[in-house]
Amino acid sequence: MELPDSLKHAVSQMTKIPGVGEKTALRQVLTICRWDKAQLGALGNSLISLGNLNSCEVCGFYTDQSQCQVCSNRDRRESDCVCVVENITDYIAIENSNTFKGSYHILGGVLNPLLGIGPDELRIPELVERITKEDKKEVILAVNPSVEGDATCSYIHQELPEDIKVERIGFGIPMGGSLEYLDSLTITKALENRKRLN
Repeated sequence: MELPDSLKHAVSQMTKIPGVGEKTALRQVLTICRWDKAQLGALGNSLISLGNLNSCEVCGFYTDQSQCQVCSNRDRRESDCVCVVENITDYIAIENSNTFKGSYHILGGVLNPLLGIGPDELRIPELVERITKEDKKEVILAVNPSVEGDATCSYIHQELPEDIKVERIGFGIPMGGSLEYLDSLTITKALENRKRLN
């Protein structure tokens, strides 16, 4: 069946979103087609306004200003600790947990020589400069457990000054998880990251 050009174009644009295939895109576009013009205009304007987003000059998160909400917060900015994450979704996940009260640094990925991603393609040089300039004392590497993640953490650790305390977040068994259903890497990480009971 031949769809109208406007529908085909909308579906084509929607499929550019990761995880959205052609069928899902078509269902979403058909749902949007039932909206009135005011709703369609609001959606269109909100998407267009994304073009005005900036990257925070400090951590790399999205912001409407020059600095994001965390980096412009004096208490957070003056914290001795920086949490280093791979991407924006990791930043959001940690921030939504309400447990970390320092500042962040978004790398933009992990080292992957096979894909041509080296330190200069990530925000590692900016991190090293920032740690020195802002006189930070502690770095938490909240990078996902993978071969590339491990290599990235090792590289960052060797690039930072020796007096900086560098820690990596613990990985292991999720709350409510059962050992029999976990893969061997998760169990290995859980054993490596065990804590002493007081």
